[in-house]
Amino acid sequence: MNCIIIDDEKISRVILKTLCDKTNLNVINEFSNAIEAIKYLNKHEVDVVFLDYHMPSFNGLDFIIDYLLKPIEISRFKKSIYKVTNKLVSPTDVTKQPEINKVFYINVDRRLIKIEIDSIYVIEASGDYIIIKTEVENYVVHSTLRKINNKLPDNMFIQVHRSFIININQIIDIQDNTVLVHKEIVPISRSKRSILIKRLDFL
Repeated sequence: MNCIIIDDEKISRVILKTLCDKTNLNVINEFSNAIEAIKYLNKHEVDVVFLDYHMPSFNGLDFIIDYLLKPIEISRFKKSIYKVTNKLVSPTDVTKQPEINKVFYINVDRRLIKIEIDSIYVIEASGDYIIIKTEVENYVVHSTLRKINNKLPDNMFIQVHRSFIININQIIDIQDNTVLVHKEIVPISRSKRSILIKRLDFL
C-alpha cells in the first residue's frame, strides 16, 4: 500500500518512515505542512495518510482519516497498521503471496515520476547520482546503485560493474568484457562476468 506522511517535525517523519519500511507500506512522499499535501493529493492517489493533527496553521484535508498516529508510539502504530490493512484488504487477498513491484517512483525536480521496472535496461552510477536509462527516457537521480538495487527484482537485474546495473532480459550479446544491452555497450568486471554467465539461460 502506498502512503504519505504529514508532520511538521522532521524527526517524527523519519521515525514513522522507518516503521513503515518494516511493513507492507510504501512511503511515496512526505510533507512538513498540510497545504503542500493537499496539492499533492489533488494529483495523486494514495492508500493511507499518516497525519500529525497538532501541526501549526493546519487548515484541514478533503478526506476522512480513520486512524491518527503519533509516530513515536510504536504500539499504536502496529494497531493502526492492523486496522488499516484489514479495512483495505479483502479476506480473499490475505492468502495471496505478495507480488513483486512492477513500478517505483523517483523524485526529479520535485516531481514524483513513475518508472516501469520492465522498461529499464541500464542504470549507471555517475558521482553522487545515478542515470536510469529506460526505453522511453533517461532520468538523473540523486542516489546510489546500492540503494536502487534494493528496489529491483533479483531475477531481472544484476550489477555487472561497480558503475553499472543491467536488465538481463534486454541483453543482446556478450563479447569478452562487454555486454550489449538494448543499444548500449556496458563493461563487465572480471569478477562479475562468471556470475552473469551463470544467470543466463543457454540452449
